[in-house]
Amino acid sequence: MATANLYSRTGEAKGTVNLPDALFAQPVHRQALWESVKCYRANQRQGTHDTKTRSEVAYSGAKLYRQKGTGRARAGDAKSPTRVGGGTIFGPHPRDYATRLPKKVKRLALTSALSDRAFSERVFVVEDFSLEQPKTADLAKLLALMPLQGARTLFVLPREREADVLWKSLRNIQGVTVLRHHELNPYEILRADNLVFTQAALGGAEEVFGS
Repeated sequence: MATANLYSRTGEAKGTVNLPDALFAQPVHRQALWESVKCYRANQRQGTHDTKTRSEVAYSGAKLYRQKGTGRARAGDAKSPTRVGGGTIFGPHPRDYATRLPKKVKRLALTSALSDRAFSERVFVVEDFSLEQPKTADLAKLLALMPLQGARTLFVLPREREADVLWKSLRNIQGVTVLRHHELNPYEILRADNLVFTQAALGGAEEVFGS
């Protein structure tokens, strides 16, 4: 059974907690991780890139000079792709890059990512707490007191609106990404060096993804 160190809101060690085996004690499937990350990044692409063809370039359509008798190669109009400033041949045009993965592959990738971080002892749990108003300094102090490795930390909060103040307190800390428990995805997990869950977020993740 995978475990994680438990901390109070002040950064004090409180022992350990058991992590759900269904999420944090599964084999790491590298192929599923690769497919999931590729799908996620493809779905983030806007696909708005565009180049102008010869029919879209703003030039006159008149023939540049007569066909014969000049000693030069024949030429049509200035929009020809072979001329500087002309249209682009086979250039990119707006398209949708979105792809889809089977649900089983998505879940396999998620459990693989979570298990990889658990095996590396990079999963931490913080006791549930709340703030009356956003206090970035308090959360930055908490993270500084925890034995976090590397530069990137993914802080997972519960879905409830009561956690909005915590989200506002964390969003401006350098190197910290904030997600709700139902937004967990392999890309953000692998991108982070450490995962920090609140107790409520850990329970919520087990409820959403554990079955």
